[in-house]
Amino acid sequence: MRPFTERTITIIKQIPEGHVMTYGQVARTAGNPRAARQVSRVLHSMSSKHQLPWHRVVNAQGRIAFQDEDRAAVQRNLLQQEGVVVLHNKVSLETYQYTNHEPYESI
Repeated sequence: MRPFTERTITIIKQIPEGHVMTYGQVARTAGNPRAARQVSRVLHSMSSKHQLPWHRVVNAQGRIAFQDEDRAAVQRNLLQQEGVVVLHNKVSLETYQYTNHEPYESI
């Protein structure tokens, strides 16, 4: 496994319940600020294997990124179960964004 992938998995696992991070934020924290799409691929291919809280990652506007309504509903429900308010498939980043994570090089 590549170092960026390993760091991404570690960061996503550390997002606390009731909080979210954006794809770009995870990428920046993992050391590659231009790799938001790679974060998406990691979530898609490794969430089950590594038991990642995939539902805690949203796009830069705080929106659920799934176009498929069934998948969006699953993410919305999981976030709501953790106390996150989701309105029109959007989360308030001001309220719920996890910002206490140091860039990976400092961990």
